[in-house]
Amino acid sequence: MKTRRIFIKNTLGTLGALSVAGSEFPSILRTKKKEKLGVALVGLGYYSTDLLAPALQLTQHCSLAGVVSGSPDKVKRWQQQYKIPEKNCYDYKSFDSIANNPDIDVIYIVLPPSMHSDYVIKAANAGKHVWCEKPMAVTAAECKSMIDACAKSKVKLSIGYRMHHEPNTQRIIQFRKERKYGDILNVSAAAGYFDSRTDHWKQKKAMGGGSMYDMGVYPLNATRYVTGEEPIAVTAQQSTTRPEIYKEVDETMQFRLEFPGGIIADCETSFGKDMNTLNVKCNNGGYKLEPFQQYSGINGITTDGIKLNATIPNQQAKQMDEDALSIINNTPVLVPGEEGWKDILVVEAIYRSVKEKGRVTINR
Repeated sequence: MKTRRIFIKNTLGTLGALSVAGSEFPSILRTKKKEKLGVALVGLGYYSTDLLAPALQLTQHCSLAGVVSGSPDKVKRWQQQYKIPEKNCYDYKSFDSIANNPDIDVIYIVLPPSMHSDYVIKAANAGKHVWCEKPMAVTAAECKSMIDACAKSKVKLSIGYRMHHEPNTQRIIQFRKERKYGDILNVSAAAGYFDSRTDHWKQKKAMGGGSMYDMGVYPLNATRYVTGEEPIAVTAQQSTTRPEIYKEVDETMQFRLEFPGGIIADCETSFGKDMNTLNVKCNNGGYKLEPFQQYSGINGITTDGIKLNATIPNQQAKQMDEDALSIINNTPVLVPGEEGWKDILVVEAIYRSVKEKGRVTINR
């Protein structure tokens, strides 16, 4: 009995020390390897409903374990459709209690950009790994706070740039690394669609709306992964054909990026017209993808006739499986928070260029 009392005393003492350590305790609990990670989706709008939830049914290394929504009706529908237990369903007021739920390993933030920072930090403080949709946040300062919170809690942070996981995109990145077509001379990239909505959060500045935040990060990010460089200056122009709708945010943004090696990238994004192209010209040929960022059917060709049309069953499933494996195996994630932060530094410079009506340098 004495030995048993000593064992209990020592065990409780160890647990007490761990609890004092705060965020260290959840990270110790996570050392037990799982074959599948439970994912909770925060925000049950279009992207979660039509793309992420179905994709989670196709993954090998994660599963839809919980939801967070301010709409009780939506939660009930999701519970019925995906057999989600009541204890894994939260609203925004009860969100913090997710820390006590061992079914949930990863929290995927799928909210308007203005809410990303708050909920990534809350998720990190709850001791959960975090996946965050693009754009990472509205400001670079918010991005840094998100990165710091995840580092402090020893959880992984991945940004939902699914194209980094896409095989044709990965191939053109390899072209650059191998210098297959020589030095890159210039890049052109454009992403946009016609949005007929007149009163959506994407048209509200306070919620992080605007074509640059939503679609503009696609061509911006593409110029960075195809060149392997960080832009040093930008000149941008903002315009609209529907000023009665786009009163607060940009409908169309054109921006020219300058890179330290002399590469120039001309980019455009819009909620007023369809665009989906990426062209890379080198001193010994080049390559293009068109479309370069839609959910399926990425297609392209090189100047020497190599077709870039590899297919995968589901982009989001591949993205989430690879991010899950990084957590399970404790390896670096493909698209860490720093990647999102670097884009938002440029986005801030783009808006500064519009305001100042000229070329601005990009501060880092």
